[in-house]
Amino acid sequence: EVPVLPASRRQEPEVVAVIGPDSTQLALTTAAVLGVFLVPEISYEASLEMLSQKRLYPSFLRTIPSDRQQVKAIFLLLQRFGWTWVALLGSDNTYGRDGLDALGRLLAASNVCVAYRGIIPVNKDASSLELHNLVRILTEVRVNVTVIFSNRQTARSFFEVVVQRNITGRVWVGSEDWSLAQTIWQVPGIQSIGSVIGISFEKTESAMLERLESWMMAEESAAAERAGSTGADGGSARLDCTQRRTGCHSLATALDVYDAHASFNVYSAVYAVAHGLHDLLGCASGTCSEGTVYPWQLLQKIKQVNFTLYKSRISFDANGDIRKGYDIVMWKWRGRSWAFDVIGRFSVNPGRLSIDQDKILWHTKDRQAPPSVCSEPCQPGEKRLQWSRHRCCFSCVACPAGTFLNRSDLYSCQSCGVDEWAPARSEVCFNRTVEFLSWSEPLSWALLTPAVLLMLLMAGLAVLFALNASTPVVKSAGGKMCFLMLGSLACACSSLFCYFGEPTQHTCLLRLPLFDISFTIFLSCVATRSFQIICIFKLNQRWPALYEAWLRRRGPVLFVVASTAVQAVLCLVSEAASPSVPRRDYGARAERVVLECSGPGRAAAAYPLLLGAGCFALSYAGKDLPAAYNEAKCLTCSLLLHLACSAAVLSAQGAIRGRWAAAAPVLGGLCTLGAFLGGHFLPRAFVILLRPRRNTPEHFQMTIQRYTRRRAA
Repeated sequence: EVPVLPASRRQEPEVVAVIGPDSTQLALTTAAVLGVFLVPEISYEASLEMLSQKRLYPSFLRTIPSDRQQVKAIFLLLQRFGWTWVALLGSDNTYGRDGLDALGRLLAASNVCVAYRGIIPVNKDASSLELHNLVRILTEVRVNVTVIFSNRQTARSFFEVVVQRNITGRVWVGSEDWSLAQTIWQVPGIQSIGSVIGISFEKTESAMLERLESWMMAEESAAAERAGSTGADGGSARLDCTQRRTGCHSLATALDVYDAHASFNVYSAVYAVAHGLHDLLGCASGTCSEGTVYPWQLLQKIKQVNFTLYKSRISFDANGDIRKGYDIVMWKWRGRSWAFDVIGRFSVNPGRLSIDQDKILWHTKDRQAPPSVCSEPCQPGEKRLQWSRHRCCFSCVACPAGTFLNRSDLYSCQSCGVDEWAPARSEVCFNRTVEFLSWSEPLSWALLTPAVLLMLLMAGLAVLFALNASTPVVKSAGGKMCFLMLGSLACACSSLFCYFGEPTQHTCLLRLPLFDISFTIFLSCVATRSFQIICIFKLNQRWPALYEAWLRRRGPVLFVVASTAVQAVLCLVSEAASPSVPRRDYGARAERVVLECSGPGRAAAAYPLLLGAGCFALSYAGKDLPAAYNEAKCLTCSLLLHLACSAAVLSAQGAIRGRWAAAAPVLGGLCTLGAFLGGHFLPRAFVILLRPRRNTPEHFQMTIQRYTRRRAA
């Protein structure tokens, strides 16, 4: 509904609607005056965006699209061809300045930079110094694309200077007022300036042009006949009668003297008023009302019209603008003959541009769209480093590893997430590969197989020793203590399984303390047994009370318990000071994240090494014992291998990462356990199974006698 003051409801002006004018400047005046009385005014030429403001011009409508839509079309055209370095020129009037302002605001919020913005003086000819200075500046800024928002009279003078200064090989983007104007393409030599792309009204239906041509011919024929009947010279008629009667005329001739597009806009305006009156007077029933028609009533009806005129839909939006788009046209030359092709269309609501590439014929040698950029685009993964006030002028810097270039911000490299990585010059981040010693990979199977075999071997040895517990070989190996030693080795071996699979709180907590405590029990038993044998053969004669006190006070048990307690306390202190928990290590390799356990203090691992050194000293001290009790060679080799494996594992922890860091302690543990199992238990199993004659009291008595005689000698 159109708001109407009470005083305006009964005013009866001489006219109820106005069509025109054909000037934007005049339309600003008439629209302001007619708006006071709510007299509908439909312009067919005034495209100024300001006229869409209903608060200022409530009764203004138009059958030409608003410059706001034209600016959108030009903006989308620049983006479509990737032209980011352009010059803007506008005529020194309301049409040109407002068009430049609107386009400048749109470009400022985009990736297109304006290298130069100038105003073309009006009412100047090609000899104007201002025009020559403007063209000179345009050549100095070195742009390939120039947008000209100007009326046709001003644009003609400008292009005359362009031709005079021999500016060629450029792209010129024209507004609708001059893009198809005859006064422009008839400028001598203009075909050399390059490619011209323009905005034009939607193509008019050819049937309407044919009717227009027939009407023009009829009018000229009638004029000629009137001139003949009055005795005037037939040569003064506009067209020769003979030529007309023989059909010697063309549509192009009519278009040379009449702007078909503008005429269709006028035609549409007249029909819009007619449809509004038809609806207002109720003529749909066949008879029309003869009541008084008030302008404000007609204004309401015109705003609601919706009809088809020569296959073109005519209706107005809330601002009084016609819902029509533009054709995108391109000049083409065949020698000196001018023509144009419609290479695309711009539709409104929503603003959308479509281009038919097959119809475009560029002036370049390769027939490709000429570039217009201040700086060449950066390679993928390179950020822009702006070196001038224009954001389109930049140098390219590669994004370092660990960062990526987001297409939404081409001027800064963004860091990847903590679980992501990126190589240098990357546009995306990749998820890191999670690495740990999984159960299913070949390396794990290569370690799990000997671990399982060791466990089975320990179980077999325990059964074998249990079946032969009363034999001298088992008693010399430690008797019942053998089962504690085998059990501790089995526990130490089972701790190795905590290194496989994704680390958890429990596996991290158990892996080192379980191995260290179990291995400490084994070494304590070895040290106790070695000490007892040395006491029996070497110290019993000198200090007999020492061995008796050792046995009476249950020295072996106390030593094993005390040694194990010391190791347990060290493990607790280490875990309390530096808990072993699952963590993600991002420093191993850029593309991987290693799941591992944080390393606790290694003070707890020092005690088994110290205990192993003590066992080594005791075994060395008993190197001359009877053969049945002498294990110095085997035990020494086992201890040396244990020390070497421990040193290798400690060294490897700082040198290797990932799954190999988890595999190293497993391999070291397997070597250590295998060495002690082979050095202490397998020789005795060999005797039990394959040398039963050595597993007799007589054999052991004989070896003791040999040792006694050797000592006596």
